[in-house]
Amino acid sequence: MPPASIKDFTALKSLHKDLKKQEEARRLAEAERLRAEHVARQEANLFRSSIGDVQPLKSADKIIVAEPRPLPIARQHLADEQAALRESLSDEFTIESLLDTDEALSYARNGIGPDVLRKLRRGHWVIQSQLDLHGMRTDEARDALGEFLRQAIKRGQRCVRVIHGKGLGSLNKEPVLKKKVRNWLVQKDEVIAFCQARAADGGAGALIVLLRAS
Repeated sequence: MPPASIKDFTALKSLHKDLKKQEEARRLAEAERLRAEHVARQEANLFRSSIGDVQPLKSADKIIVAEPRPLPIARQHLADEQAALRESLSDEFTIESLLDTDEALSYARNGIGPDVLRKLRRGHWVIQSQLDLHGMRTDEARDALGEFLRQAIKRGQRCVRVIHGKGLGSLNKEPVLKKKVRNWLVQKDEVIAFCQARAADGGAGALIVLLRAS
């Protein structure tokens, strides 16, 4: 046999051997796949037989109530309002020259007739709301008074009472808030008149304040 023919025969024989190896590997892989599937089916059947028949649980009728979210608080807006209240009420202001010389130390804004003060002293208007400043520091009382008046106007109230106390619990027994409250009230445009309360309404420890109509 010529050398070239021997060489071709050897290559063909080697190729046949490689193809046989590849076929054997494919056969083994397929057998392994089938074996794995068989094992999986057996395990699944074993699990089903061990737990028996099952049924889905009935879902309970539930009502999900959404809790209302709290209203957003405009903290910066509130802070600005409080700052405006403090700036609008000065402790440097004095009203001694504006008060009537009567024993009730009454005050009426320009344009308010004397009959209004007379009615206020006699309790003509029903007191619709009151603010008690007892125990408050000056800054707290000033802010509380400004907010109280703003809310009273918002609610359409005309006559309110501000209790400043007689100063019996303060140093030297001096009614510190009594004078300051009068000074603050005069600086608020919504206040058109005020006078000392009658004895039944607090006497020297309170003021009856008349507000402009909203």
